[in-house]
Amino acid sequence: MKIAVIGAGAIGGLVGAKLALAGEDVSFIVRGANFHAIRERGFKLIGAGGEEEIARDVKATDSYEQAGPQDIVILAMKAHQVEAVAEQVPRLFGPETLVVTMQNGIPFWYFQKHGGRLEGTPVHSVDPTGLVGRSIPAERIIGCVVYPASELVEPGVVRHIEGDRFPVGELDGTASERVNRVSACLVGAGFKAPVLDNIRAEIWLKLWGNLTFNPISSLSHATLVDICQYPPSRELATAMMQEAQAVAGQLGIEFRVSLEKRIAGAEKVGRHKTSMLQDVEAGRAPEIDALVGAVVELARLTGTPTPHIDTVLSLVKLLARSMADQRGHVQLRELA
Repeated sequence: MKIAVIGAGAIGGLVGAKLALAGEDVSFIVRGANFHAIRERGFKLIGAGGEEEIARDVKATDSYEQAGPQDIVILAMKAHQVEAVAEQVPRLFGPETLVVTMQNGIPFWYFQKHGGRLEGTPVHSVDPTGLVGRSIPAERIIGCVVYPASELVEPGVVRHIEGDRFPVGELDGTASERVNRVSACLVGAGFKAPVLDNIRAEIWLKLWGNLTFNPISSLSHATLVDICQYPPSRELATAMMQEAQAVAGQLGIEFRVSLEKRIAGAEKVGRHKTSMLQDVEAGRAPEIDALVGAVVELARLTGTPTPHIDTVLSLVKLLARSMADQRGHVQLRELA
């Protein structure tokens, strides 16, 4: 199949390289250093055990028109980066092109094909102008939840750390031929991609930890195990997760894992820095609205109080604004 991967970062690079190595016709739509590296050397994938593979037959282009119509378009950037490319994405559409969304957090399409009183409600936190929703119709979308961890080591080189699950699902929960086709494509590349009848429940399960540990870690510069083993921060995480569970419950979502088990899972990961903490240390704009702001927005829509999440959201947004205003980063340094 012809597959365009928009973005060649940690996840886009991993998925695109594996698909290409499995024989799919992959085009990375990228700019800058990634564009030149992929054009010149292909895309290198370093496995969890240190083994290396190079996908040499991948294409790299910065032109949507040059890439042309695709069978599948994979949106592989962070949620707050989607708006910048949204108007270009339709240039990749043929009559049956599918768009697989690989963003963390509440997606812009959350209430599309949702049913109930909130059907069609926009999520302003992740699509403030409505541009993304207008450009990428719900009829083309296949939802996806990203579980693997990887990192972009250098342009055109990704290291796969762990994990291989990319659950997928139709927005209306049907087991369509096309969602099974997407699943088979990912499975052929070596991933686990079960087709779910409730992709939103899986989104919430992943988000449950992200909306909690990401902002706490970025504010405290603590790793997952530190947050879980320090009683006050563990208590804060528990309160935030209870509030999120209440919001999800108002939307008909039930968690298949207990809160205690979810925290224990984070603790087992150990001294891991969350993606938001890594962004703060590197001076990148942290991914706040999809992970935290959208949960508060859904809380207001459902009339659910979220005082702990509200407070943490205010603090992490202030941190992000201070970083942007001063064009700086925040990092703990060992005293001499």
